[in-house]
Amino acid sequence: MEERELLKKFLNYCITEKALSINTVKSYETDLKIFISHLNESNLSLMSCSREDVIQFFLTLKEKAYSASSIARILSSIKQFFRFLILNNLISQDPVEGIKSPKQWLRLPKALPVDDVKKLLSVIMNSKYFLRDIVMLELMYATGLRVSELVKIKIADINFEAGFIRIIGKGERERIVPVAQRTLEGIKKYIFDLRPRLIKNRASDYLFLNNRGQPMTRQRFWQNLKNMGKLAGVEVTPHMIRHSFATHLLEGGADLRSLQKMLGHSDISTTQIYTKVSMERLRKEYLKHHPRAK
Repeated sequence: MEERELLKKFLNYCITEKALSINTVKSYETDLKIFISHLNESNLSLMSCSREDVIQFFLTLKEKAYSASSIARILSSIKQFFRFLILNNLISQDPVEGIKSPKQWLRLPKALPVDDVKKLLSVIMNSKYFLRDIVMLELMYATGLRVSELVKIKIADINFEAGFIRIIGKGERERIVPVAQRTLEGIKKYIFDLRPRLIKNRASDYLFLNNRGQPMTRQRFWQNLKNMGKLAGVEVTPHMIRHSFATHLLEGGADLRSLQKMLGHSDISTTQIYTKVSMERLRKEYLKHHPRAK
């Protein structure tokens, strides 16, 4: 079977059998094409490449100055692909078995200080769409949503009386996330004051819309957040808002299991990295303020 056909079958398996998100499948496709291209350039094939061939591939990526996180992501994609080949009895040995991700993959996520979040939420922009943008920012910080989850929220997903939002996350997994009354009031204001002007005479189930009445995109929200950050004097990305939500909750006394559920992590080991963030902040505070720390 040709490599192109194998890749197509794997991607179809990810969509139909594993119910992975389109973004995840596209990421797999991009990563595997890089790997296959390297094998072709080295006159190697997917079906016969060895562990040494795979290691050489990653050494090549390192020489090309790929970041540790990119290498770890590509390794994860390749592992999923070879598991698929083994599952379908197309190969008998897994050449990536035992190959570990770079240690830098576990680097601490960057969270904003609480004061910087307050600056962002207090910023005023001269834009007729500002109400939508500030509500999206506040909702993201209040819930820790991924930006892909934020832009997919539908009005019917919000339970204003009970104070929660139904979220469809990675792998089409559903979770319920609590939302503060203050944030819900902001959403209501956006729905009644601005959304009708965005949707005009069209129909849409989605909560957040662009100026053409279409669902907001991740890219547009990213740009809007960047503009708010410039005005507030804060360097910010959507992922930093999610990290800030998790870190501030944990520092406020939230337990790890509750945080795992709110973030939508399938494995609690992913959530545990935030305990390292809190300890790192504690260490910095100690070194900064204790008279005998230096």
